[in-house]
Amino acid sequence: MAKRDYYEVLGVDRKATDDEIKKAYRKLAIKFHPDKNPGDKAAEESFKELGEAYEVLSDAQKRATYDQVGHAAFDPRSRAGASRGGGGGFHDPFDIFKEVFGGGGGGGGSGIFGDLFGERGDPTGPQRGSDLRYDLEISFKEAVLGCEKEISLYKPENCEGCRGTGAAPGSSTKNCATCGGRGQVVTARGIFSIAQTCPRCEGAGRVVEKPCTQCRGNGRVEKTSKIKLKIPAGVDTGARLRSSGNGEAGTRGGPSGDLYVVLHVKEHELFRRDGDDLICELPTSFVQMALGAEVEVPTLTGTANIKIPAGTQNGTTFRLKGRGVRNVQGYGVGDLLVKVVVEVPTSLNGAQRAKLQEFGGLCDASVNPHHKGFFEKAKDFFK
Repeated sequence: MAKRDYYEVLGVDRKATDDEIKKAYRKLAIKFHPDKNPGDKAAEESFKELGEAYEVLSDAQKRATYDQVGHAAFDPRSRAGASRGGGGGFHDPFDIFKEVFGGGGGGGGSGIFGDLFGERGDPTGPQRGSDLRYDLEISFKEAVLGCEKEISLYKPENCEGCRGTGAAPGSSTKNCATCGGRGQVVTARGIFSIAQTCPRCEGAGRVVEKPCTQCRGNGRVEKTSKIKLKIPAGVDTGARLRSSGNGEAGTRGGPSGDLYVVLHVKEHELFRRDGDDLICELPTSFVQMALGAEVEVPTLTGTANIKIPAGTQNGTTFRLKGRGVRNVQGYGVGDLLVKVVVEVPTSLNGAQRAKLQEFGGLCDASVNPHHKGFFEKAKDFFK
């Protein structure tokens, strides 16, 4: 089945900004997240499709290539994909946290990335384990301040009984007699020769004399592993952490794959992000705005005070330096923007209403100059 257009998958226009693409991805990722749709295969496929689309459209270079060539740009079987190095491994645009986990894991790649963008090399030699993906939901505060998490992952690990060889203690492996160690058998049909994977050794080229009883000669066993993750401060939805060597165990002595943890950040009741800045709307009374006041405002690490000058207008924004989000790449810390919003009383008793009416009668143009100026500009509309 042909792939859907990436812009269609995210529900955005082809001229959408980076911020619009991120917002669309966040909204749909929450909708189709596996945790919210247990057992729903359609939602799971939609979630994977979203990740693939966002991975390309969130990267300026990949997006430009996609706009020119389309899906063929990332298909190693196509001429466009081959010219971009389709067989040389996969560059992860979110892989900005290598320093958190250490080195980068081996070459041509395998699993969800290597199978698409790389090659496995010699099928009879050591094979690198598949890369794995894990979707992790964290709180808004954890994303801004950073945190440590421990996750449980059920995946193939090297068998402890045979240390991944598949052979019982004291036994060994030998060349497969069916294919002569080549991993393939060739059948002649007229002038054509057809090579197929050897049915006995399944392409390994070697067979175990006496299989390990724990893994039955496979060299790997399925087990639950606990993995600790250090999540840097400043991450946001869509960020991908790479945990080197924590994917599936390799076969025939090959290295383990990597684990890619895709983050999904919950929304906050009080704050929202604009890049590295935090934005908070602060309900304020008319009296405080008119007379001025010093008010306490919340931050993610406690509270702070701001001074509201007398005569402050509704919607005025105050900036608290350095109270925002630490840039994930180390380029400083954003600010906290506090927007004061007048809270209009919804229920007045008789005495309160009378005082307000009295106040209204005392107001003139000097009290509300904007009110007077507006109607002077609009007087032609009322003729």
